[in-house]
This record gives sequence, structure tokens and C-alpha cells, in this order.
Amino acid sequence: MRISVGLALLLAPAMAHAAATSCALPGTIDPIHAEDANDKNPMRRLPIASYTLALSWSPQFCRGQGDKPSFQCTSGQKFGLTLHGLWPDGAGKDWPQYCKSVELLSETQLRKNLCVTPSAQLNQHEWSKHGSCMGITPAQYFDQSRTLFQALNWPDIDRLSRRPLTVGQFKDAFARANRGKVPVNAIRVTVTGGRWLDELWLCLDTRYKFRRCAANQEGGVPNARKLLIWRGGAG
Repeated sequence: MRISVGLALLLAPAMAHAAATSCALPGTIDPIHAEDANDKNPMRRLPIASYTLALSWSPQFCRGQGDKPSFQCTSGQKFGLTLHGLWPDGAGKDWPQYCKSVELLSETQLRKNLCVTPSAQLNQHEWSKHGSCMGITPAQYFDQSRTLFQALNWPDIDRLSRRPLTVGQFKDAFARANRGKVPVNAIRVTVTGGRWLDELWLCLDTRYKFRRCAANQEGGVPNARKLLIWRGGAG
């Protein structure tokens, strides 16, 4: 997928840095359901020591969805990096999650988010699992998440995908595109299938400033790992 900074989206001019080459909101939003803590994902009320801003590479996600109908993958939209969510981290290996039961998001709120997080249920999941632990309203949670996401700049991922690439080189390119804002040591890269770009996890402090990842902010693959970027359905 070709990444463009100049966009024509239905949201607002602030979307100019979003990593979508097109986004027309659907007439009908998919229904959502509540999510709560369970045996597999228990409630954890812990102090927040830092945050992670998680971004997903949409072409790779859609590659694994086949022909399953969805706004993100089969509606003719063209997404690149999308916002997975804003996650509070703990001081140790565990993180707070599902801190309380929360209400279903309104259609108005979902429509504000769908061009950055193109799944209604994922929006509900992020609010239930992560936003519920931050002591803020849904509007505040998603406004903060979108503000961080929309302030980012994107390297030329189309060009990067066409040459031999390592994880470290990809991090360097992302940091250069966000010089003075996102240091290279604030970036973690996850892969699927051992080598395909999956997500970026960006480390922030409690003031939402990008900073070097703390020891407990684990995850990601080594810089020397060879990295491939899937461009199926490229625009």
C-alpha cells in the first residue's frame, strides 16, 4: 500500500498525517458488544507507569482475513498504518486492564474513530481493556489516542518495502520521519510469520511524550531481523 501524507478524508483537516490513502465512512456501523474481564483476561488495577501507542500495518492484517467482509479490508478503503490503541503500562511485567465494566460506545464516538481504528469492535475492546484503567471518559481516551496518532509522520513505506530491509533500518526511517519527536529507542516492531511487519509499539511516559522504552516495556524483535512489508491491495 502506498502511504500518502496528503489525504482526502471525511473527518477533519487534522487527519492530514493519517496513514490512509482513502477513507469514506460507511452508512451503517457494525454492531458492537460489551467486553469484560474473564478468566483468561482478568481485571488488573495497577498504577500506570508509562504508555504504549500501538500501530498496526493494515495490509498484513487484511492478508490474514481472506474474504471475510469488513470495513477495514473489503469495503474498498485503503489503509496503511492504523491505530490499534493506547495502552497503559505498569511498573513491572504486568499492565492494568479491564479495571471496570464500561458502557458501549456511541455511534457518534465510533464514527470519530473509524478512519484511524477501522473496526467498531476493536474500538470497544480498546476502551474496555485499556481506557477503563485511565480514569477518563471515552471521549478523552479516544481524543488523546487520535491526537498522538495524527501527530505522527510516516516514512515512505512503499519505497522501504521494495528493498532489502532490517527491523533496525525500518526503525531508523520511522525515527527520521519524526525527528525530535520519536527517538529510535522508543520504537518496538512486531512481526508475523517470523519476518512480516505486523505492528509498531511506541513508548511514552505518563505525560504522553515519546521516550526510550523502559525495561518493563518488552516486546518486539531484534534490530538485525530481516523485515518484509506486505503491500497486497496496494493503492
